[in-house]
Amino acid sequence: MADHQVIDVGGVRLAYQVSGPPDAPPLVLLHAMGEDGTDWDIVAPVFARSWRVYALDLRGHGRSDWPGEYSLQLMRDDVLGFLDALALDRVDLVGHSMGGLVAYLLAEDSPQRVNRLVLEDVPSPRPREQTTPTRPDGKLTFDWDMVVAVRRQVDTPDAEWLEGLSRITAKTLVVAGGPSSHVPQEGIAELARRVPDGRVVTIPAGHLIHKSEPTEFTKAVLAFLRSEEEPCPALEA
Repeated sequence: MADHQVIDVGGVRLAYQVSGPPDAPPLVLLHAMGEDGTDWDIVAPVFARSWRVYALDLRGHGRSDWPGEYSLQLMRDDVLGFLDALALDRVDLVGHSMGGLVAYLLAEDSPQRVNRLVLEDVPSPRPREQTTPTRPDGKLTFDWDMVVAVRRQVDTPDAEWLEGLSRITAKTLVVAGGPSSHVPQEGIAELARRVPDGRVVTIPAGHLIHKSEPTEFTKAVLAFLRSEEEPCPALEA
């Protein structure tokens, strides 16, 4: 059973769920845009058998503060502040979609804080055609201003983000969702190539891999996290 907590990081309250043995190595999970820490509920218990699992609500999402100021860099800094506040010196880090962008920015900026990095169907930081998102009707569990701000950055990323991938020292697994994902798969492959110790596996489940194929996802990630020097076998259809 996950324990729900809230912590203040630089004046922003971050909600998170924690599970697993207190003395186990730390594993941090970062969700996609519009989700929150509960998005990992289907796979977190598997990881919590061997890791101390922290599933955050990033700023503007879920039970965390909605401060009105948003960027991927601020989210990265929030996560670093979270690690500092909990005295987590070095962690394994898993990010899905937007959470993967935050994860690799953290691994670029503070490579010494990340032991192993998993990026689930994460787009490469290259410019793409800009579109105007449409706000869904009804009450949202995330701040719509966050969507507008972050989508703008994803559409026109800082050129330094692409170059910075070469600074990542963590062993990195890039999990691709295959042809049914809306994320260009050639960009995911490039992401893996640009990280010095990167590798890619494909689980043809679309963008929501950990929800659509939780068994295959956890199998691939656990094999990677538990590996030493041997490469992780690819999972293909």
